[in-house]
Amino acid sequence: MRVLMPVPDRDFDVTEVAVPWRLLTDAGHEVVLATERAGTRPACDPRLLTGVLFGRLGAAPEARRYYEELTRSEEFAATVGWSELDPDGYDGLLLPGGHAPGMRQYLGSAALRRQVGRFWALGRPVGAICHGVLVLARTTDPATGRSLLADRRTTCLPRYMERSAYLATAWRLGRYYRTYPAYVEHEVRAALDAPDTQFARGPRTLSARGTATDDSPAFVVEDGNYLSARWPGDAYLFARRFLALLEAAPH
Repeated sequence: MRVLMPVPDRDFDVTEVAVPWRLLTDAGHEVVLATERAGTRPACDPRLLTGVLFGRLGAAPEARRYYEELTRSEEFAATVGWSELDPDGYDGLLLPGGHAPGMRQYLGSAALRRQVGRFWALGRPVGAICHGVLVLARTTDPATGRSLLADRRTTCLPRYMERSAYLATAWRLGRYYRTYPAYVEHEVRAALDAPDTQFARGPRTLSARGTATDDSPAFVVEDGNYLSARWPGDAYLFARRFLALLEAAPH
């Protein structure tokens, strides 16, 4: 099956792109990367490869290795353009996150939101992790005039995580961890009809991450064909659950 994964030209999260790509391709599926302009060779947030601050807070070694494998793959340079793609040609949609400034190209694109809305209407599996949930929260359903997430259960990057990372690094990196003035959680909750019951923050954690062999620290929310997760620490569980949704969907 074919899974569409839009990304910005630069600054996407290493783990949230590379881990789902690796698990989906290992299962025999095709992941198609989409950038604003076709043929763009995208790049991750470079700080996540070396460590955000004093060699810490970066991606885990396994995720970095997957990313290096991805950059050597044929699909990495053969990106499709957001405006030209045909949503009906894909079996699933994955919306990764990232917080560095380059993400605004992707998170703020009206052209991408139009295509995401078209895919959502097909009822096929959609997964969003971390800041990627903002793309769905900001996309309006033309049939209702409300956010696509208005009646869905969801999670996203929790406020306490975003705030903690910002406070720990602002002295050196400024607003690196604050992509927008509003917290991701606040914007996502504002898109929901009943945020107190629809939004799930998940267990509190700042460092424990799920791995290839241990999902116990990870958290996702599944609501029908829609799957959401909070941060890179959920990436393995997120990828496995999305794979299950994809393979269980009618074709």
